[in-house]
Amino acid sequence: MTELTLETAQKIATATLKTAREKSFKPLSVVVYDARGALKALLSEDGTSLKRAEIAMGKAYGALALGIGSRALHKMAVDRPYFVASATHAVGGQLVPVPGGVLIKDGQGAILGSVGVSGDTSDNDEIAAASGIEAAGLVFDAGA
Repeated sequence: MTELTLETAQKIATATLKTAREKSFKPLSVVVYDARGALKALLSEDGTSLKRAEIAMGKAYGALALGIGSRALHKMAVDRPYFVASATHAVGGQLVPVPGGVLIKDGQGAILGSVGVSGDTSDNDEIAAASGIEAAGLVFDAGA
């Protein structure tokens, strides 16, 4: 696969929310971007708080912009806060450096896009995102 299709993005988003329901997570928002940063899918479950979609977007976009999962961005934010603050500015503020922003890769390791999830704990957000990516037959990279 060389690009992330709308059909695949929708499958990832739907499977992400299915996992969340199976695990009784809090209501989530999920966003899927393709490799060029175009928004392919965005779903927010009933009961999500007002800005969950924007937080999910920041997790996914930040991971995509820097080419690493947001778990690694979180570690960078702790170890190198000035770098992450500068990077956040460079990407127009769309960088949320906590787990839940996961890269989508093909079997050869090429980045096809990213998924961002927000609504539960960051660890649970990441679990849901990874499940959605795997359900589409692709590889996830959370930055761990």
